[in-house]
Amino acid sequence: MNWDEFQHWGEHISKWAADYHKDIRNNPVRAQTDKGAIAAALPASPPEGGEAMDAIMADFERIVMPGITHWQHPRFFAYFPANAAPPSMLAEMLVSTIAAQCMLWQTSPAATEMEGVMVQWLRQALGLPDGFSGVIQDSASSATLSAVLTMREIASGWRGNKEGMSGQGCLRIYCSDQVHSSIDRACWVAGIGQDNLVKIGTDGSGASYAMDTEELQSRITQDRAAGYIPAGIIAITGGTSIGAYDRHHAVLEIAKREGLYTHLDAAWAGSAMICPEYRDEFWAGVEGYDSIVFNPHKWLGAQFDCSIQFLRDPQHQINTLKIEPEYLKTAGEAVTNYSEWTIPLGRRFRALKLWFLLRSYGLEGLRERIRNHVDWAHALAARLEAHPKFEIVTQPILSLFTFKVTGMDNAAQLDFVERINNDGRIYITQTRVDDAVAIRFQIGQFDCTQDDINAAYDVLCELAEAS
Repeated sequence: MNWDEFQHWGEHISKWAADYHKDIRNNPVRAQTDKGAIAAALPASPPEGGEAMDAIMADFERIVMPGITHWQHPRFFAYFPANAAPPSMLAEMLVSTIAAQCMLWQTSPAATEMEGVMVQWLRQALGLPDGFSGVIQDSASSATLSAVLTMREIASGWRGNKEGMSGQGCLRIYCSDQVHSSIDRACWVAGIGQDNLVKIGTDGSGASYAMDTEELQSRITQDRAAGYIPAGIIAITGGTSIGAYDRHHAVLEIAKREGLYTHLDAAWAGSAMICPEYRDEFWAGVEGYDSIVFNPHKWLGAQFDCSIQFLRDPQHQINTLKIEPEYLKTAGEAVTNYSEWTIPLGRRFRALKLWFLLRSYGLEGLRERIRNHVDWAHALAARLEAHPKFEIVTQPILSLFTFKVTGMDNAAQLDFVERINNDGRIYITQTRVDDAVAIRFQIGQFDCTQDDINAAYDVLCELAEAS
């Protein structure tokens, strides 16, 4: 392909993208293809010669698009959407065109310096104090793994990377039983092990499903007495299952007393903290954490992938992850090389989409969307609670709540979820609360409207009444 052809097809694909989004509501939200259908439509061997772009695009429409679940559909109420606002998409087009590898300051000064500024913009937006710096990670999973590795190194006296973990003692990490599975995986990868991730029960006295800090302190004390080495605490604001959030002051008081490194997973709910009115309940005390992660790619409209990890003292993580062969050294005055802050050496220019996004909407434009989503979730939960076919299991935490269909056992609840998703008009998913199946409903898609919420209510009632 020459550059004239590139321009022609670039214009074609740009128009295709706009048409796709304008018409997206007419698609079933979840892909409706049978397992194996897409693979069966692809040739078993690669082509020996080049093919025309119009044939490739035709096959894209014929083969790929039927197998796509439409994450940008305004009636996507499952998981947490990986949003992609138009300015963010345009920025990603520029990033793909430039195709820079931004591992060091010298390999793209603009990417490094803009990253530092965008982290500070978002620090201010979330109400975090001066003194926090940070880095753009690909996902919260990578940020959490970085934090767990840092916990491991501090607790092992910085010997783990050099000597390995054999003989370093048995380290333990503490968290709520409401944490995301990425915390489990981080402990696997860090060599700490599943058995040494101590999951603390939640306090059932309130609606937050917060970690029971009395149990947390008791387990740490017992583990020290038994010869284990407590290494860190991971707290949450906005658990994936039902939105659970911990009491930060109480968690941090224990961490300070025990000398433990702390990490806060606010991957989903952290975005809502650009709205000051939510901070008293969900955010008070977070300035005491050593590491905090949230995902602009979930609720702020940044194209996936884009996760911000704030660090109170980045040197701990740099000491854990930095490796500097001669060919990566930067001559002259000291500069920031963000590859020393993260596990991957290679880095994309993720800051550009944040710059486009924040300038295009402004914080108030983004706040309006989040406030709408939270208000609509509370209103929808109230409507379902008033309907005889439904029962609210967990009340809304920001824009996430769970419910069930009355009179159905666990198997029937799962069947109801599958019928909803096969119907195609909306997309939801399930979880378990106290070992019983509950249906999750989360409002967070960037272009969702009140009409989409009303349509979801109608679909839920229609299919529940037909059960």
